[in-house]
Amino acid sequence: MALLDKFSDDDLSYVATHRKASLFTRDVENSRDVLTERIGGKRLLILGGAGSIGASTLRELLKFRPHAVHVVDIGENPLAELTRDLRSQADIVLPPDLRFLPIDFGGPAMQRHLRDEPAYDHILHFAAHKHVRSEKDVPSLLQMLDTNVLKLDRFLRWLPLYGHEGAEIFAVSTDKAANPSSFMGASKRLMEHVLFDAGTQGATRRSTRFANVAFSNGSLPQAFLFRLARRQPLAAPDGSRRFFVSLRESGEICLLAACAAPAGHIAFPNLDPATNLRPLLEIAEGVLAHYGLKPAYYEDEAAAIRGVEADLARGHYPLIVTPLDTGGEKPYEEFVGAGESAAGIGLAELSGIPYAAYPVDLPAVIEELAALRDDVARDVTKRDVQQQLLRVVPGFRHAESERHLDQRA
Repeated sequence: MALLDKFSDDDLSYVATHRKASLFTRDVENSRDVLTERIGGKRLLILGGAGSIGASTLRELLKFRPHAVHVVDIGENPLAELTRDLRSQADIVLPPDLRFLPIDFGGPAMQRHLRDEPAYDHILHFAAHKHVRSEKDVPSLLQMLDTNVLKLDRFLRWLPLYGHEGAEIFAVSTDKAANPSSFMGASKRLMEHVLFDAGTQGATRRSTRFANVAFSNGSLPQAFLFRLARRQPLAAPDGSRRFFVSLRESGEICLLAACAAPAGHIAFPNLDPATNLRPLLEIAEGVLAHYGLKPAYYEDEAAAIRGVEADLARGHYPLIVTPLDTGGEKPYEEFVGAGESAAGIGLAELSGIPYAAYPVDLPAVIEELAALRDDVARDVTKRDVQQQLLRVVPGFRHAESERHLDQRA
């Protein structure tokens, strides 16, 4: 039997969260009337809906009986699997108008779709480049900015052109947008500015910053499972601590932030740094313990690869402990940045940051970033990008390093 045959990802979320039940169920139950009123019978457009957080939020939304749900995702295979999964579950009531569209939310096909569709009531945006490793070189960095910022700016400008200016809009940000130390975090802080653009009329906007989603697609805990299944060493950075929520909790956070929180706020979970910041090395150790294995610690990657079978024979498994020395990495996480203040938003487990920091240079920065993206004859450096970001994200202090995450197991 393969190691992964024994447990599902849901069984493992407690390893990262230390919670057996969702932290946000009570808020969802207490908000049921509001959620039913705001979602029931409405038309929803979900961008990036086949990813882990988007799909989890979709499942929560369907409980409140929307009339139309159109799910957009550029990932054709994940979108097809989401379609199969939803249509195969007996306990999910599908809306009368359910469609899955394998298109780019920032491309001409999306513009055509908006032109042809009646007005949406809610638009929920999950499409993003979410990994710090996406800043390893200039082409990857420009692609990340295109997805996280420039396409959203273009998409929002299409809405009034095609009769969707009344839609309420929600977009997921990240805790890394608070006092960002990576280009990824700074790009999501810039995304927040684009979302809450003071010049946009007729729509209410909301966002959320929250923690790592345990065992979600692309996460380090999920990578632990892949490494075990393939008899490859695990690797985790020493000294790095992260907040974690389960996949279900991520969907409930987005449901509440999008439909129950006040407009103009960035919601975030009330997680206590003293008790909820978890060392990534501890998560790796917990995954091994879940499978009845003890860690065999290594610093050398080649030695760890050679040691897999011998370690397994004695009930151990190689765990490479790496230094926290790659570009953009932050040793801890936070939700509220410098100059921001948190406030209650009527929910027990979520607070909010009132958005009030629209930068006057935003249009010029968007234009310059688009020029950096489009002028392929121009030599562009990371410093060029950083100078533009500093105009609208003044707290951005990039953690520089000669090493990046693609140089690690």
